This record gives sequence, C-alpha cells and structure tokens, in this order.
Amino acid sequence: MRSLAEVLYNFHWVVPGEASRSAQAYAGFLGPFLRGRGIRSVINLRGSNPDFGWWRSEKKTCERLGIAHFDVRVNSRTLPARRTLLDLFGVVDKSQRPFLIKCSGGQDRTSFASSLYIVDRFGWSAAAQAQQQFAGWPYLHMPKRHQRWARLFLIYAREEAGDLPVRQWIAADYTPEDFMAWLDARGMEDSFRNLPGQHARVLKPASSRPNPPHKGEGT
Repeated sequence: MRSLAEVLYNFHWVVPGEASRSAQAYAGFLGPFLRGRGIRSVINLRGSNPDFGWWRSEKKTCERLGIAHFDVRVNSRTLPARRTLLDLFGVVDKSQRPFLIKCSGGQDRTSFASSLYIVDRFGWSAAAQAQQQFAGWPYLHMPKRHQRWARLFLIYAREEAGDLPVRQWIAADYTPEDFMAWLDARGMEDSFRNLPGQHARVLKPASSRPNPPHKGEGT
C-alpha cells in the first residue's frame, strides 16, 4: 500500500532499495520524505536554479540531512545532447544508494532517466522493463505532442547500438541529429520541439511530408 506522500509526490522504486523516482516535493515535508525512504542522493533533472525557492529549499534540505544533491538539466521537449546523457550517467555513478531521480511532475524526464538507468544497469535484456517506466499508470506518463520522443529513444538506441552497451554507444556514436533523422523517417517529426541549442523547428505542412513507412518496412 502506497502512502499518501508517495501518491502525492508520484514516488516509486525503480530498483527497490537502490533507485527511485518522484515529482517535485511542492507540498513541503521534503526532509521527512527523504529520511523515511533512506534516500542518500537526489538527482534533480531540472538543472541548477538558484533563483527559485524550490531549488534553494531542496538544496538546503539535502545539505542539512547529509544527502548528496546533483543537478542535470534535461528538457522534455528537446532531443538530448550527448553531453547531457553522459552527465546523467556521471551523476548516477557518483550517487550513493538509494538515490532519487526527480523532475517537476515525475512523469516525463524522470521516466526517461529511469529507463536509461535500467538498461545501463542490467543491459539490453532489460529493455522491456525499461520501457515500462513510461506507463501512464502508475507513473502518470501522458506526454504532450513534443514530449513523445522520450519513449522512442531506447527503441532507436537498441536498433543502433547492436551489441554495444547503451552508455558505450552514446559515448561513441549517438548524436541528436541522427535521432532526429530516425524520428523524421517514421513520421514523428513533431515528437520533439528542437535540437539542443536551437530554436523550435519549423515543419513543412503535413501534405508535403513523405509518408511514414508501413508496418513491416522498418517501423
């Protein structure tokens, strides 16, 4: 039975006793919440935001409790840069267990990071388990139009990586431009807003785009 706090903060274990996920603790009581679950590190996917009260409070609470706090900026509508993904793996490596991955709602960026963690931790044999992190229930992942790329990333990565582990493939071969081309070829041009560091892309009218391949033709 999940507690009221776990429902309120969309908290779930990704790997019990090792990795967990949640939303921003807007309602307060972050300290007791983290202590009650034995969390030793927090990975904040919203990036460093010292001008905002929620970030200062979160950072201060973690410092007071001796919990490590890491910031990685992931944008749910922008295809991830290679550096962003490698930074995410880097803070996971530094994090003491159990750690907490969180964003604002614990639905989109957190689902993406949790899925990457599972495949990095257990290998491609856990790809189906990783994809379950995008479930509408219980994780509330109901992406808006430009957030749909996240669920497709591991499908793309699995096709491209071959026998390489996901982290090794990202470090050696991944580019957001290649991922964009893969999405475009499957009629998913509007599943993201932009590439890293660029303005929102302007799409051609739907009538002028090439038709996506039929099932059985590389879909």
